[in-house]
Formats: sequence, C-alpha cells, structure tokens
Amino acid sequence: MFVSVFEIFKVSIGPSSSHTMGPMVAANRFIEHLAKNKGRFDRGDRCSVQCKLQGSLAFTGKGHATDQAVLFGLCGFSPETFDREEAEDRMVKLRIGKSIEIADEFEASLDPETGIIFDYDTKEMPHPNTMTISLVGPDGDARFEETYLSIGGGFVLTKEEHYNVDKLEKKVEAIAIPFPFHSAKEMLEMGREHGKSIAEMKRANELTRMNETDLNIGLKKLWAVMDDCVERGLDGTGILPGGLKVRRRAADVRAKLLDQRGKNQQMPHVANDWISLYAMAVNEENAAGGQVVTSPTNGAAGVFPAVIKYYLNHVPGATLAKAHEMLLVGAAVGGLIKHNASISGAEVGCQGEIGSASAMAAAAFCAALGGTNEQAENAAEIALEHHLGMTCDPIAGLVQVPCIERNGMGAIKAIAAASLALNGDGEHIVALDTCIKTMYETGRDMDSRYKETSLGGLSVNQPAC
Repeated sequence: MFVSVFEIFKVSIGPSSSHTMGPMVAANRFIEHLAKNKGRFDRGDRCSVQCKLQGSLAFTGKGHATDQAVLFGLCGFSPETFDREEAEDRMVKLRIGKSIEIADEFEASLDPETGIIFDYDTKEMPHPNTMTISLVGPDGDARFEETYLSIGGGFVLTKEEHYNVDKLEKKVEAIAIPFPFHSAKEMLEMGREHGKSIAEMKRANELTRMNETDLNIGLKKLWAVMDDCVERGLDGTGILPGGLKVRRRAADVRAKLLDQRGKNQQMPHVANDWISLYAMAVNEENAAGGQVVTSPTNGAAGVFPAVIKYYLNHVPGATLAKAHEMLLVGAAVGGLIKHNASISGAEVGCQGEIGSASAMAAAAFCAALGGTNEQAENAAEIALEHHLGMTCDPIAGLVQVPCIERNGMGAIKAIAAASLALNGDGEHIVALDTCIKTMYETGRDMDSRYKETSLGGLSVNQPAC
C-alpha cells in the first residue's frame, strides 16, 4: 500500500478539499480530456458544457463554493497554480461571453447561471460526492460525459476508476517499495524486523518514486506553505465570507496572549491557547478561500500545522529536520486511514477529517519527541478513538462553524494523546487498526444528515441567518 506524502499533503485552496478542490480537479480533468481528443468531439458546431452536482456536493455546494470551483476548473485553473485575481477576471469574461475555450478553435457554450445543476433528488450514487460533467451537442445528445467522485482530501476518481480501485492500487503497487505495509500492525512488525522508525520506512518508500533532493525540497515546501498559512491567518481580520458573519479571531487572540506574556500573567494552560490559535488561524484562512495544505483535508487543515508550529515555537530543542520527519510520519498514518477507511466527511462524518488529522498529528508529535514506533501508533489510536462518532454538520454548508474551533480541539487532543503515549510503553488494549475499522463502520452506520449535508445537527438547530 503506497500513498505518497505529497498525496496526503497537497497544496490546495479553501474552503474544502472535497467540495472545492476536488470538483476543480475533476472539471479540469474533463477539459483536458476534451482538448486531447479534440478530433472526436469538435464537429464545427457549438456544443455546451453542463455539470450536475449530487449528494453532499449539491446540499452544501453553495456554502463550499463548489459551483465556482467547477467553473474555475472548466476554465483551465487547477488548485496548485490557482491565481484568484486572474480567476476572477476570467469569471467576468465568462459571465459576459458565456463560453470557454477548450483547445485552439474549439469552444463550448457555458452559462455560469444555468450550466451548474444542483441535483437534490437523486439518492442512489456511487459516492456521496458525485458529479457528472457533459459535453452536449446542439441536438441535445451528450458527445462525452464523465462521472467523477470527490472522495476526500482532493482525491478524485472517475466512476470507472472507483469500481476498479483494486486494479488501480495493484498498478501503483507494481512499483516495489521496501516497506509495503497495509496496516499499522504490519508497519510495526516491519519496523521491529528492520530496526527502522516510521519516518525512515516512509522515506525509503518515497525514494522509490523520487530522488532524495526532490523529496527534501518537497517536504520543505509543504511546511513553508503551511507556515505561511498560519502567519497569514494570525494577521487576518474582518468578517469571513458566506453570510454567517463569522468574525476572524486569530489576530485578537494572539494579541491577548502576547500581552499576557509581557505582563507575566500567563496561566498554566496557556499552551492550549497557542495550539488552538495556530489551528484556528489556518482554518480562518481556509474559510476565506486562501491557500492551505490538505492535512489530510481542507476542513481539517489546521490540526497538523498547528502541532508542528507548537513543536517548533514551544518545545525546547525542536529542529526543522524533525518537523519535516513529522510530515512523513503523519502521511504514513493518514495513508493507512485512507486505504482502510475514509478521510471524507461526506462518507464517514468529521471523525474521518478532524479525527484522522488528530491521529496523524499525534503520531508525528510523539515521534518527534523521541517516541518509539509503538508509542506513535498508540498516540494515533488515542487521538482517533476520542473522535469516533463525530458528525459533520457545518452550519449553512460553510466550513466555519463548528469547523474552525474543531481544528483547535483536534490539535489539543493530538498533543494530549502523544503525551499519554509517551508516558506509556506502547502497549494498549485497542489497536490503531481496530480503531480505523471502527471509525469506518461507524461512518457507514451514520445517518446521511450528519455527513456533510447540513440537514441535521447544528445545521438545523442553529439558524443560519
């Protein structure tokens, strides 16, 4: 089982990896396919492009800017290279001209007001985040149509890929890796057999796909983007978009904490305040549509960087090299969860997002502080176990309430879990594999109203106005 550190941690844009980033990626893939196969689809007449959003993408699409993300993707933008100013200029032209250029002299009509369809009625679909994009000829027939599934964390599969996922995984695994663990149990066994840490095994696996220089540069870039996001969030002020009128708090909280430090009035629990602050800063940036790193999702993007930021700023003897190793450990745990369960809030609730992020960060922090592989696995299990059953019920479909504060709580739990594990010897009752399996089964049993549809929980009990 191989899921790269650069798949778990991806540069993204807010507010959602599954509802913003994923649909943009899918729409971009659709246009790229049409461009590469222009001769099959361009018959000299004017076609039109339509996109139907289903399931959670329909119910919370407006709040997650899914419709805008699709339009950006159809216009050729991708999350990695997204320039908001350029994209907004392109949207102005689209609203006026109502057309997109697919390839040289190959254009299609696209009305931003009617081209995105929110389908609230379809119940049976291959995944809760399903979207179908069509190139429709003047006769009304679809010349090309593809159904995409946004499965969480910015990962996108076509319907065919989804039903043949085992073949895809075997194709990936055809490139041999030295430590092919499919479970936490196998990971620990391999670590003991070869005398390797989790970070060392993950690094060795990554080096089958790239050289060491590129890997180190990539890890350095990931943390740089995370850190920049934290710092922007700490400076950000004003009201977040979307209509809930949520005020950005990170700048005010930081000012108060610095004032307490200057007056020597800090309370013993002030560490929790800093941890929460770093996490909330990231997710305020995410809610504002800023650049973040999926960790493993946008909705949970604040947990992991908050723990690294806390490690670097508050732990004596912390090093940047260890921070980069934390990314490898986190990716190892995140890959296990994605492979054996899900990181999609629409599929398993917020336990799959904040719970996964907290487990990843707990293992990484434990390892950075000198914990054994067994202690790191224990830390991940503790963090995930105490997120089991967490619902995903964003008010008004916005990744703001309760999502921003929830990242702070997830980061605090991660550090508490690591501390508990470090004070033990790695032996514990519930294995991480058991906890991952339980999380997935709990998510499957969870009512769809509590899985990112905004049809239950806080979403209906707290008025959005």
